Amino acid sequence: MTTYNPAPATNSGATDSELDLLATALRKSMQTTTGAALDTALIELGWHEMLDEMPETAIPLVFGLLGETGAHAPLVNDVVLAEAGSEIGGSVPLPYTGSTWIEWSRSDRETSALDAELPLRVVESGDSVPVAAGRRALGWWLVGTSRAMLNLARTHALDRTQFGKPIAGFQAVRHRLAETFVAIEGAEATLHAATDDLGSLLAKAAAGRAAIVTARHCQQVLGGIGFTAEHDLHRHVRRALVLDGLLGSSRELTREAGALIRTSGSAPRLVNL
Repeated sequence: MTTYNPAPATNSGATDSELDLLATALRKSMQTTTGAALDTALIELGWHEMLDEMPETAIPLVFGLLGETGAHAPLVNDVVLAEAGSEIGGSVPLPYTGSTWIEWSRSDRETSALDAELPLRVVESGDSVPVAAGRRALGWWLVGTSRAMLNLARTHALDRTQFGKPIAGFQAVRHRLAETFVAIEGAEATLHAATDDLGSLLAKAAAGRAAIVTARHCQQVLGGIGFTAEHDLHRHVRRALVLDGLLGSSRELTREAGALIRTSGSAPRLVNL
C-alpha cells in the first residue's frame, strides 16, 4: 500500500514521530469510515485545531491521505472558510468548472455527481471567496488519488504475466508508469512551492493534469480489469475527474494563468532556485 509522506512540518511545532502517529491515526479512520462519519471522526482527532495551528502541515497530510485511502469528507469547506476568516464547520458554495456553483454537504445525501459517493449538489450561485488554500488542498487530494492509482497499476504490472514474464518488464508498460510518476512528482513539487494565488492556481492545474495523465496511463496498464466494478481504479478515476473540476479545472486554470501573464507582460518568479 502507498505510504503518504506529509509535507515538512515547518513551524508546526510537531516532531516527526508525532506526525507519524497522527498520520497513522488519520489513515486508520479513513480506512474504516467515510463521508459524514469521517467528518465527525476527524473533528474528534483535532482537525479544526490542526487547520488553525499548523495548516501548512495539516492540509497536505489530511488531503493526501483522503486521496490515498479513497475516503471522502467535506473538509474543503473548512479550508475555504478558514482562509476567508469565517467560522469553520459549515458549508459554502464553491465555484465549479463551466461557471457552475456547487455545495459539498456536511451530511450524506443522494447526488447526481459523476462520483456518486460525494454529496454534491448544484446551487444557483455563491459569493466570491478566497480559493488559494482550497486549490492547494484539492491539489494534495488529487496527488494522493494519483498515487493510489499508480500503486494499483504498479502492483498489477508486477503480478500479471505474459509470455512467461511480468508485464512490468515490457517497455511500453514501463514508459507509461514512468510518465505517470514524473507527472505526480512534478505536481507535488509545484504544491510545495505554492505560496500565493498564482502559485496555488498553477499547483491545482498541475495536480489536475497529473491525475488525468495518471488515470489514462493506469487504465492502459490495467487493461480490461480496470473497467470492472470490482476493481478500485474506476472509483479513483471518477474522484479525480470531479476534484479536477472543483475550484477550476486544469484546462480553465491553465488558460487563466496564460491570460494573467499576457496581461502583465511577464511571468513572475514563483520559486527562488
